[in-house]
Amino acid sequence: MSISIPKLKAILLYFAENTNARFLGKVKLMKLFYFLDFMHLKNFGTPVTGDTYIKLDHGPIPSTIKNLIDDAAENIETSELQDTIYFERPIGLMYQVKPTRKLTEDDRKLFSPNEIEILEKVCKRYGNSTMKEIESASHEEAPWAKSKMYDVIPYTLAAQDSDSQFSEEELDLIKYLN
Repeated sequence: MSISIPKLKAILLYFAENTNARFLGKVKLMKLFYFLDFMHLKNFGTPVTGDTYIKLDHGPIPSTIKNLIDDAAENIETSELQDTIYFERPIGLMYQVKPTRKLTEDDRKLFSPNEIEILEKVCKRYGNSTMKEIESASHEEAPWAKSKMYDVIPYTLAAQDSDSQFSEEELDLIKYLN
């Protein structure tokens, strides 16, 4: 993963402030990261986090980010994310992601204008989606649909979606130029 921890924290805070808190659990959070990375890739040629995505039953999962989120859910006192998020689990319901603070102007400065544009689009499109709705949307995307279960999802598969501005060859070339 090539993203810095401060930028990851800023993304988490952005998602927490710009999506329906009632539906923001761990699974939905993983899909928001997927859409952030792959939508940015399809529009600008690079992902935001650069994390490695794995195809699982419930959709694509960013592996390093998932481990950090799981650690925060299980042992917040030692988590790298303890100053950013925590989890509540209402009786019988999913873990809900809760911010520990507001997104600041310093956090916002960690984003490029293109990243802000895609963050806004992702939150506008999926902010009120339930876990099942966003999971279903991720299954319609070529990267998840064309990968094998439990395998790494190649970023280049994003070129097969109709909204990609880049071909697989271009995405492969851009990957090596960065």
